[in-house]
Amino acid sequence: MDTGSFVEYGQLAVAAQRQRQKYEDLQINTAADGVITGTATINRDLFGKDRGQVAVVIYDYSVLAGTQGYFHHKKLDRIFDIAEDLKLPVIMYTEGGGGRPGDVDVRTMIAGLNLKSFFTWAKLSGQVPRIAINNGFCFAGNAAFFGCADITIATRTSWIGMAGPAMIEGGGLGHYKPTEVGPIDVQEKNGVVDIVAEDEADATVIAKKLLSYFQGPIGNWSCNDQSALRYIVPDNRRRTYQVRKAIQVLADKDSFMELRRGYGPGMVTGFIRLEGKPIGLIANNCMHLAGAVDAEGAEKASRFLQLCDAFDMPILSLTDTPGFMVGPESETQAAVRRMSSLFVSFASVTVPVVAIVLRKGYGLGAMAMTGGSFLTPVYIAAWPTGEFGGMGLEGAVKLGYKKELAAVEDGAERKALFDKLVAAMYEIGKATEAAAHLEIDAVIDPADTKEVILKALNAVPKREGPFKQRRNFVDTW
Repeated sequence: MDTGSFVEYGQLAVAAQRQRQKYEDLQINTAADGVITGTATINRDLFGKDRGQVAVVIYDYSVLAGTQGYFHHKKLDRIFDIAEDLKLPVIMYTEGGGGRPGDVDVRTMIAGLNLKSFFTWAKLSGQVPRIAINNGFCFAGNAAFFGCADITIATRTSWIGMAGPAMIEGGGLGHYKPTEVGPIDVQEKNGVVDIVAEDEADATVIAKKLLSYFQGPIGNWSCNDQSALRYIVPDNRRRTYQVRKAIQVLADKDSFMELRRGYGPGMVTGFIRLEGKPIGLIANNCMHLAGAVDAEGAEKASRFLQLCDAFDMPILSLTDTPGFMVGPESETQAAVRRMSSLFVSFASVTVPVVAIVLRKGYGLGAMAMTGGSFLTPVYIAAWPTGEFGGMGLEGAVKLGYKKELAAVEDGAERKALFDKLVAAMYEIGKATEAAAHLEIDAVIDPADTKEVILKALNAVPKREGPFKQRRNFVDTW
């Protein structure tokens, strides 16, 4: 928080256990009932006092292991209501052990399931950005708060689970150490954690940077030599390349912040700035499955699109895909439902979308990457390396020229015919041909990519902000 900006709420709360312990002991051992809440400013020097306003929730693990009690929940309800009323982003540190059974002062409560904190926290979805940070153990109710956040950051010394060891053992499911429940390597790979930080200090720096994308544009920025983009995609269309290198060159220096890198590796999602303006980005990673959109990647992109749309952040798609990942193994991952979610999310997007096809733009996968249709983006262009078709060239030849290929008995001759047909289809589907038939808007010099994107976005009428009330965004899959 910016120095001197914090205003605390509920500082004098203690655990509802006066019948069990002396009040003086409760003041010492249950200070603030285990959670610090309030308002403050973050990044005020970049965005001013108004856009810098936030709400903060910090679990205190030194108080009853950060467990959630009666007054604790009342404090949460209060700060969440304030965040909703004032449209304040919320930063929450979630370390803690979940619900607390020992608050005996509350005589009018049986199970305590009529409390509102989880509802009020979830209700903020799509209304204000919510960033959760975890270090250490985060179980049960604390994990529910963590999982409901829009963006999640966890340190390498984090263990996150919907139940802790005591609850697991109580349910007859065995005895486990806390470090065996939801370790970071598991939660990173399954998409629970968006960004893994080294420690809490690193996580805090990351959170401030992530928050800044929602706070607006910045005036001081620098960029890389854009001519380097001309040499990213190899001349040999069969060779791979690092799409993150293209992103790093295109984006303002030190502005690329990737989410869920360990989950759905075929899809890159994250935030960048172009001349200081925040933009949400999705991109195909040809180093994984040649850039095919698989179930995990589609799911990952779908949720990210909803996040960008909820907070009026324009979307850039860097497309290079041979299509959706197909085959029996793919179908075991609920491919039909999860891949289709990308169409659903894009169809509901109200922010402007710009698509740049770096190389391959084939089939349903390319359509899904560009909003469901090449007509959806406010502008769609290709680099000279772009190539297009209803499906991948090799597959199209095998399927469309099956009889002709089968009629050639000699294997070498058959391969020569196959290569010839692929080359012919490549010429037909080149970017310049697609542009000539108005299936895309232009073929551009890669060095002009940033300029083209910004001009396309600047043509879109500005919308009022910073945050407008919207429907909650949920996982459509």
